Amino acid sequence: MRQSSGFLSVRQRRFAWLGFLLAALQAPVSAMLVSDDSWLFSVVVAVMVATVIIADDAARQRPADARSGE
Repeated sequence: MRQSSGFLSVRQRRFAWLGFLLAALQAPVSAMLVSDDSWLFSVVVAVMVATVIIADDAARQRPADARSGE
């Protein structure tokens, strides 16, 4: 069974993972260094990017004929 491709290209998927990792690593570092709650923005960005990666994974797992609506 051949898996279908998601809506992200391979290059976009790599950039999404890189963005997720950078935002996820930046949040605890800035939480230690900054006294206000601006580090929460990094958490929100990381969650949004993770949601896109999960949606792309779900699209890749779906059979190709299920996406065509037939």
